[in-house]
Amino acid sequence: MKVAIVGASGAVGQELMKVLAERNFPVDELLLFGSERSAGRNYTFRGQDCEVRLLQHDDAFDGVDVAFVSAGAGTSAEYAADITRFGAVMIDNSKAFRMDPDVPLVVPEVNPEDALNRPRGIIANPNCTTIQMVVALNAIEGLSHIKKVHVSTYQAASGAGAQAMAELLEQTRQSLAAEPVTVNKFKYQLAFNLIPQIDVFCENGYTKEELKMFDETRKIMHSDVRTSATCVRVPSLRSHSESIWVETERPISVEEAREAFSKAPGVVLMDNPKESEYPMPLFLAGKDPVYVGRIRKDLAEDNGLAFWIVSDQIRKGAALNAVQIAEYLIAKKSL
Repeated sequence: MKVAIVGASGAVGQELMKVLAERNFPVDELLLFGSERSAGRNYTFRGQDCEVRLLQHDDAFDGVDVAFVSAGAGTSAEYAADITRFGAVMIDNSKAFRMDPDVPLVVPEVNPEDALNRPRGIIANPNCTTIQMVVALNAIEGLSHIKKVHVSTYQAASGAGAQAMAELLEQTRQSLAAEPVTVNKFKYQLAFNLIPQIDVFCENGYTKEELKMFDETRKIMHSDVRTSATCVRVPSLRSHSESIWVETERPISVEEAREAFSKAPGVVLMDNPKESEYPMPLFLAGKDPVYVGRIRKDLAEDNGLAFWIVSDQIRKGAALNAVQIAEYLIAKKSL
């Protein structure tokens, strides 16, 4: 297959190349695209050098089967017509098309069949926090319909890209050396701090990141579930964590939940409180699954269940999810 990656020099673009290689995705030719800043760079893919081309309004996508796009919403919106004009399937990692009614929003463990109906040739990758949450929620939904979700996220610096990760490391060094701290990527110093704001605030007091979790969860799960989120940036490098509380139509026991999580696709159960075994981002960076632990009955609601999840948002929250969508389309002979 002829495959393109737009935004090849970014954290997700680099991870896409790793995932494609690791999963032996059928790539006959790989095209890399980027901005003026990254054009001309060379990367190695399966022993071959690939040069990043400048993304332009031209016919460079002629013959491309699938294009993985991770260059921001503005770029996705501007170049979507160029990318899909010759029949390429555009799997977009930005927020540009996620809530468009004629663009499917897909997590393969939850709603893979939605990817088959793509009138514009575009499939949207959900927000990273939503992806890992719905993979876990889907296991519970199979037991009893989920009516409400309350979630607090603990989002790593990598959610803001490679430069944010570098800034966290530099801020940590500066703080320990009693030097002035450089702040560019976030509104405040992240090292030794928590920032309870991701994206901009809306009139109702929630941030756009928090409202994405409400809207995207309903679209992916084809559900009337209501999600209330608080999204927090934390000083870890990679992998997002989430503390989740759900209210279901009937009570779900801890034993039922554990069994459902243990059988759910894309989920790894890591729940052994007696041995202090539970998911932590430090140890799960670079891993594919969504890890679930700290499963317990809610003390304030008879139909409530609480649990904790961790997943690498650059992999499952972005690159891996996109590649899994393409793999599903190949399996269904729809690519």
